Amino acid sequence: MLYKKTITKSGFRIITAPMKNTSAVTLLLLANAGSRYEKEGTEGLAHFLEHAVFLGTKKRPVRHQISLEIDKLGGINNAFTGKEYMGFFIKADNKHFDVALDILADLISHPLFLKPRVDTERKTIIEELNMIKDDSPRYAAYLLESLLYGEQQLGKMILGNKETLSGLSLKDFVSFLKDQFVSNNCLFCVAGNINQEKSITKIEKAFDFLKDNSPREKIITIENQSKPEVLIFDKKTDQTHFCLAVRTWGLSSTKKYILALISTILGEGMSSRLFVSIRDKQGLAYYVRTDSDQYADVGYLVARVGADNKRVDDAIKAILKEYKSLKTKIVSKEELQKAKDVLKGRLLLSLETSDSWAEYFSGQELLEGKILTPEEECKMIDKVTQNDILKVAKEIFVPERLNLAMIGPFKDKSQFEKILKI
Repeated sequence: MLYKKTITKSGFRIITAPMKNTSAVTLLLLANAGSRYEKEGTEGLAHFLEHAVFLGTKKRPVRHQISLEIDKLGGINNAFTGKEYMGFFIKADNKHFDVALDILADLISHPLFLKPRVDTERKTIIEELNMIKDDSPRYAAYLLESLLYGEQQLGKMILGNKETLSGLSLKDFVSFLKDQFVSNNCLFCVAGNINQEKSITKIEKAFDFLKDNSPREKIITIENQSKPEVLIFDKKTDQTHFCLAVRTWGLSSTKKYILALISTILGEGMSSRLFVSIRDKQGLAYYVRTDSDQYADVGYLVARVGADNKRVDDAIKAILKEYKSLKTKIVSKEELQKAKDVLKGRLLLSLETSDSWAEYFSGQELLEGKILTPEEECKMIDKVTQNDILKVAKEIFVPERLNLAMIGPFKDKSQFEKILKI
């Protein structure tokens, strides 16, 4: 797909991606405004702000007026907060482009932040936090990053905690919005049935209120590990959920596609090594998968499993066996080619809608400062060799990079520390 990147005089980036054979259009505003930009003691502020802007604006002061207006368009809207970004999007028929654009600009330019509404939403977010803690596979992922990054911002939950949420004030919202939603720290992407030049003009005009200031800088994450680490959340459960990870590298690393292929070989699809070993052959778990997750400066490769409490050791050992195999035996040409086909196929299949294209282009631009097309990414995947896989596997699958985070009925972590050998 052809796209165009426009940078205004103030540094605001606009990405336009025309699509044929669709009547849909997706408008997405993205900013470097995730939880790692929060100040100490304000954990959860970014995510809370994402909620708070929907509670009313000067132009749309009645609560639910925003959602009602979008519903009347037959549109879909949502917002999301990660550790490095915050985003707002609306997807609708292209004839509603102007209204959707006006709503997105209104959310950021004139939110009301009325205290009674914010206090009610505070209770809602605390319930969201409780929900996540009850979702063991999801909460295990949070525990893993707590183990990896400790008290640094990347080690804390995006939602914050009950104490910090209770202490957030309206001034905190105003300050964070003013600091992070500035012209050179935001970008806008529109994908779908559009007139490219007219869209650029309208977007630039709609967001001309963004100031040309310097945003808060994220604090670089420090890693210092010399031996395998274990974190257990002791909880009475019928099944133990755990993440077994190794530290890798950030998004700027040239090894990104090698890591993606290693992850694919291990646990992407029903013919992957871990799926066959842990589920098919041993019946140790229902779900098993791997991911290569990366932030700007750090990253990790992780296997996620939910296993019978009495057979957790067996599941961990099975993963470690496959980790070791990748660093001691060169992967076959056939298996590597299959992994490449899976990775490329999943990439292309994920880009079938206007919202997926908007996220694809804007995510790369915001986090990496550059955009590769799917065709260019496929070429990078195809360049990876068997020796590349072996070399990187030898680097990452070592004891001093191993981290195990788990939720289950266990108090003593020593039994797991003893088996973390590779």
